[in-house]
Amino acid sequence: MRNRRAWSATRTVVAGLACGVLALTLPGAHASAGPGHAGRTASGDEHTGRGDRNASVVTEWMRTADATIDAEARPGPPESFIWHAYVSTAVYNAVVGVEGRFAPYKWDGRAPRAASSAAAAASAAHHMLRHHFPGAGPRLDAALTDTLATIPDGEAEEAGVAFGKRAAAHIIELRRDDGRGATVPFPARPRPGVWRPTPPGHEPFASAWMGRVRPLLLDSPGQFRPGPPPALRSARYAKDLAELAHYGGRTGSHRTPGQTETARYFVALDLLGALGDHAARHGLGIAETARLYAAANTAQADAVIAAWDAKLHYGTWRPVTAIREADTDGNPATRADRHWEPLLLTPAHPDYLSGHTTMGGALMRMLTGILGTPRVDLRIRSLTTGTTRHYRYAHEYERDVVDARVWAGIHTRTADEAGTATGRHLAAWALRKYFRPVP
Repeated sequence: MRNRRAWSATRTVVAGLACGVLALTLPGAHASAGPGHAGRTASGDEHTGRGDRNASVVTEWMRTADATIDAEARPGPPESFIWHAYVSTAVYNAVVGVEGRFAPYKWDGRAPRAASSAAAAASAAHHMLRHHFPGAGPRLDAALTDTLATIPDGEAEEAGVAFGKRAAAHIIELRRDDGRGATVPFPARPRPGVWRPTPPGHEPFASAWMGRVRPLLLDSPGQFRPGPPPALRSARYAKDLAELAHYGGRTGSHRTPGQTETARYFVALDLLGALGDHAARHGLGIAETARLYAAANTAQADAVIAAWDAKLHYGTWRPVTAIREADTDGNPATRADRHWEPLLLTPAHPDYLSGHTTMGGALMRMLTGILGTPRVDLRIRSLTTGTTRHYRYAHEYERDVVDARVWAGIHTRTADEAGTATGRHLAAWALRKYFRPVP
């Protein structure tokens, strides 16, 4: 995933909803039975010890999933978001099937009373990854052995392992024939305003299938499809192009050094790491941590699907084409520059919507909904610049990701802002239906 496509592969993310009226805030502190104890207490009461060893099992297996997907999945993003969603929903169902606390994802499975939720989480991730990436089997087997070595042998461990396999098998069956990787043609139509392969590689729209794959949360890919982008002859279109020409070029740009760093920072982000860091610093228990990842990754995947649906539907040309061929758009306020190049390599798919900002809006909406506050407190490391930024509030992240895509020269501001709004809408809808607390 690391910078395989310049379309900026945020490693996985969240999507969400600020929905305090739905009582989506995380529970308060819970007593922990201490490291090594997993699942329910002997009396049958649930517990999710804050910051306990059990919660770290989820984080560790999401790291394992990330490394496995990064090494095994081809061609990488955006497909990788689907894989992360598969793994995290299996882990979530495995954990809440033991712990309770939150409604399972499209399932009603319940674990035996004595099952270990940590063993269930590890087993679910292991089974899901091994099914889809058999070549990674030896590494995954070793990782599972390491996890189980930290859990006392006996009935709880055995029941947890068996239930985790069931949870993974359910997701595998649920996602069978979902359209992943199907051939979805998008023939180049070299008319003004219409997307065609961009320099320097002139690659086809190979990831078009993402706009037709069955969503994980939404009813259909086009459920939140926004209205059309500005007409070529509109003032808004001319304004978008002028901003890109001034701030998005590789050379002769008006960008400040700080703006250039922001554009490069968002090429690839370790958002999985940021989620794990947040969970650890805030002492989330195993069910809360599993919920965080599952809500993040499913909404992230659906944000990509929604953005790709719009790309297929509207098929608008990229800035590099629009600026170079501005003398064909019929707008007297635009001016062609045959030699203009963007700061970053243009990804091989249409402009509207921006996938990155759609995911950004979904991520922040999900976090604010789950946390019940606009303060998201995320420490996010860039895999391209090596720098870490601390985003205290959701709007700060949304603002930067929109600006980054303009300053990179690869998206119009309209495509970015419409993407943010679409991500917010889909995540708000999703959390009214999924990952809800239960009595």
